Amino acid sequence: MLKKNLLTLASMSLVGFLPLAQADGFFHDDRYDDRRYDDNRWYVAPFATFIKSGGDRNASDGWGGGLGIGKMLDKHFNVELKGFYEEFGGANGPWSLTGGTADVQYYFDRDKFSPYAVVAAGGMNTCASANCGATVIGETGLGFTYELHDNFLLRSDVRYRYNNNLNAQVQPGTDEFHDMVVNVGFVVPFGDKPKPAERAERPAPAPMAAAPQTLDSDGDGVPDSLDQCPDTLKGTTVDKIGCPVRLVLKGQHFQHNSAELTPNARIILDDVAQNLIAHPQKNDIEVQGHASSEGKDAYNLRLSQRRAQSVADYLKSKGVSNRLTAKGYGETRPVADNSTEAGRAENRRVELIWIEY
Repeated sequence: MLKKNLLTLASMSLVGFLPLAQADGFFHDDRYDDRRYDDNRWYVAPFATFIKSGGDRNASDGWGGGLGIGKMLDKHFNVELKGFYEEFGGANGPWSLTGGTADVQYYFDRDKFSPYAVVAAGGMNTCASANCGATVIGETGLGFTYELHDNFLLRSDVRYRYNNNLNAQVQPGTDEFHDMVVNVGFVVPFGDKPKPAERAERPAPAPMAAAPQTLDSDGDGVPDSLDQCPDTLKGTTVDKIGCPVRLVLKGQHFQHNSAELTPNARIILDDVAQNLIAHPQKNDIEVQGHASSEGKDAYNLRLSQRRAQSVADYLKSKGVSNRLTAKGYGETRPVADNSTEAGRAENRRVELIWIEY
């Protein structure tokens, strides 16, 4: 009857911890999920003991302690050699128990909080007052560890202990005793904790072959497959089918205060003429002249008109068949700040505008 009660108490003691282990994952550590457990370190495990002696001893409860030396084998098993000393009082004098066991611990899972079952067998020297005798013992129980650090774990277990004194007659009338033992201590593993193997990652899919870049030979932003006006001059604004709608001629294209084209301007206009002849469009082209704010408005208007006409005449002389209309706008359409030289240079320009009907 006592044996059954002790086993029930041992089981209830561990079960009391299990709801805590489940609550909100408090005792759970994601480092252990789906990974191989390969911690096989040696460790030492000092502990204190409370012993509740069986009624057949006619003795009171007592205290003790001991030390275990063990090794982790795999995800589920530890083996351990343990020595202990315990004492308590009794009707026939003080009792002292000195012995050791070989333990096998089975861990249901390795986690921050790890419950386990244990079985043990060993020997013990039992003394009741002056009567001593060698005895054999067997233990079974439940316990847990709680990891505070890679090299420091709290540990506790509750065990039923069977003790047979082998006719030593330490206690007159019986050589069998049944006790409950509660151990509380800690575990100190030696060395660094092995890093858990990472879960196998699914291979990344092979990158898709990059789509071939769309060919745009003249760099106008319209692919060749849609471009109805290939070889557009660089800097030309085009429409959705790649045909020019606006070309701005910037820089020193005219002699100072003159409508006479510079040699550089003639080279540029030669390219414009060749492009218009090679890819003729029926659109009329307005050649616009623009000026900066330097000088008087009337003078700038006349100068811009003469420069626009100079460009139109040169293109016609090169064989351009489009209808070319020259128009000067003076300083009325600035595109930059006239208060700076850089801005004024931007405003001194000639634009070719393709007229859409």
